[in-house]
Amino acid sequence: MAARLVDLNCDLGEGFGQWTLEASDDDLMDLISSANVATGFHAGDPNLMDRVVRLAVERGVALGAHPGFRDLQGFGRRVIQARPEELVNDILYQLGALREFARRHGVRLQHVKPHGALYMEVARDETLSEQLVEALLKSSPETLLFCMDVSKTYAVARAAGLPVVREFYADRDYDRSGSIVFARRMRPLDPQEVADKCVRACLEGKVRTVEGDDIDIEFDSICFHSDTPGALRIGTTLRAALIDNGIRIAPAAEVVAQAGGSR
Repeated sequence: MAARLVDLNCDLGEGFGQWTLEASDDDLMDLISSANVATGFHAGDPNLMDRVVRLAVERGVALGAHPGFRDLQGFGRRVIQARPEELVNDILYQLGALREFARRHGVRLQHVKPHGALYMEVARDETLSEQLVEALLKSSPETLLFCMDVSKTYAVARAAGLPVVREFYADRDYDRSGSIVFARRMRPLDPQEVADKCVRACLEGKVRTVEGDDIDIEFDSICFHSDTPGALRIGTTLRAALIDNGIRIAPAAEVVAQAGGSR
């Protein structure tokens, strides 16, 4: 089914202290409808979190927490061995931190989206997914949880009644299972190829895998990463291509609300 309404999200606030990424949060914020704000474990710090929240409010972009493994050196892309309850507590800790900055600026959090290796760990670990969903139902039942449609996270959240947003990854490859191929470092990408891939996914519901197959894909939101080389060009080209093909960009909450019970 063609997706004529889609969220466009990006991970922001992924600097630390004086360190910043190539693409600025100010420029990327103009391209997206939902921002995933780093919450201090893999990147980000209190001053940066406050700045990005304020910027999102000014630009009318929906806010989400982007909690990761406690791994500043590895940018949250290395797996940290810990019990599920420890990881859930880490996620709640980070979620609460960003929620306070959102409250300071008079807005609510739209969503939570685990970062990097933690996202992939939750996706494949049913026990971790169950404990995370249970915790979110108690602390943040109205908060959308971002995940892949083939993940354990999606199945568990849907069964429990927690609202979910399925993602499509603009700047990641897919394998035959429908999962993204995890990467610690990204090679430069052709922005037009990325845009064409996303437009095809929206209009045809198909994506080409690394094995060379076409598979079906369903999603509510498209993600591109601020640390991908050339992120600003990728985001600019992608946004223009979506609009040129009659695909409207809106915050995830609006996309999910319009989809209603169809999922």
